Amino acid sequence: MAKTVKEKFSEICCKVIESVTEGVIAVDLSHKIHFFNQAAEKVTGFSREEAMGSYCFDILLSNICQGLCVLDETLRLKQGVVNKPAIIINKKGKEIPVSISTSLLTDETGQVIGGIETFRDLSVEETLRREIQKSYTFENMISKNVEMQKIFSILPDVAESGVPVLIQGESGTGKELVARAIHDLSPVREGPFVEINCAAIPDTLLESEFSGYVKGAFTDARMDKHGRIFLADGGTLFLDEIGELPTPLQAKLLRVIEDRELTPLGAVKPIKVNVRFVSATNRDLSMMIDQGLFRKDLYFRLNVAKVTLPPLRERREDIPLLIDYFIEKLNVVRKKDIAGVSPEVLTILMHYPFPGNVRELENILEYAFILCKGKIIETEHLPKELLEKVPLDQAVDTRSLSPLERSEAQTIQELLGRLGSKTEVAKELGISRVTLWRKLKRFGLTD
Repeated sequence: MAKTVKEKFSEICCKVIESVTEGVIAVDLSHKIHFFNQAAEKVTGFSREEAMGSYCFDILLSNICQGLCVLDETLRLKQGVVNKPAIIINKKGKEIPVSISTSLLTDETGQVIGGIETFRDLSVEETLRREIQKSYTFENMISKNVEMQKIFSILPDVAESGVPVLIQGESGTGKELVARAIHDLSPVREGPFVEINCAAIPDTLLESEFSGYVKGAFTDARMDKHGRIFLADGGTLFLDEIGELPTPLQAKLLRVIEDRELTPLGAVKPIKVNVRFVSATNRDLSMMIDQGLFRKDLYFRLNVAKVTLPPLRERREDIPLLIDYFIEKLNVVRKKDIAGVSPEVLTILMHYPFPGNVRELENILEYAFILCKGKIIETEHLPKELLEKVPLDQAVDTRSLSPLERSEAQTIQELLGRLGSKTEVAKELGISRVTLWRKLKRFGLTD
């Protein structure tokens, strides 16, 4: 008996589903498996014979099966789920990172009879992501920015030289991380790393904090106290916010640097010290010199080697890397298992000016961790002030996009962050620059 067109079409569809690289399963309302393609066998390690008739949660062994089942969510809301991150434990007990999508399965009358679940193995992508992140990691700093890579390349030589270093950059750019990297890479790495924030200590206490004092130097000085400079002997003294140092103390610091000795308050004889000086500031010291607020001779003593850190808004290609880094860090601290941010959140963060730089990005994600109860940080988890500052015409309105377009927008956004060049992105996607430009405009990803 000849097959009908419908039967032929059904057979063709089954062959197509068998040939796709994503795992595909179909289950009934009780979650029993009625279809299991070759890709599903490969990812899970279970054969089709083992899977057919079994419950999906016995075969997939996913971390979202208990309490957060995507198929249950699909059946309850009558709406599919797209690209939900999850972990599948295969037959050999190995954890496999996957991206899961679901849709309803209906009969000819439109009655819901089950669900379809597709899952994509992200093992290679996850390994590549970690390798990329490792490639752009220096000490505790992460960056793929060209200027930051130049800094990474010279830091070992600067650290080895032992000369005073001045680190300039806006608040939150990571000046303390650079200072610690210089110490850790220097010949005095086994010595102490002592920090003093010149803006956080009252002027009246700064000198005693710097130099220390001897018993009887002033009222209530009942015993000797070592200053920060003495405590840093044989190591590194990090002078944070050096631009806030009062002028009288600038002269005394200059004398310590030149003579390699200091005199505690109330002492008669100076003490020899061997200290590596690393300073940091978010102010323009040259302008302060012109205004008579900072000594020129001290500036030149501190500025033997200079490191200038770019603000985050000038290294936006680092934002996806930093997001991944902070999410991994916060998952450990907060004991959560958040997989990442949504495409909308990534786009908003890529357009945000970040006046507080890297520190502000970390604070934003820490706030989002408090509100996020699921696996993905969404726009409603972001601080209200941030959403108010990002122009609406710069954010992607994914509500008007199809699931396929949302996935494509996310891929393009991630490639832009990773490659930093529209030409390279077009080459990676195998499309022309004109086609890429049209997609960028469609998805709201244009600068």
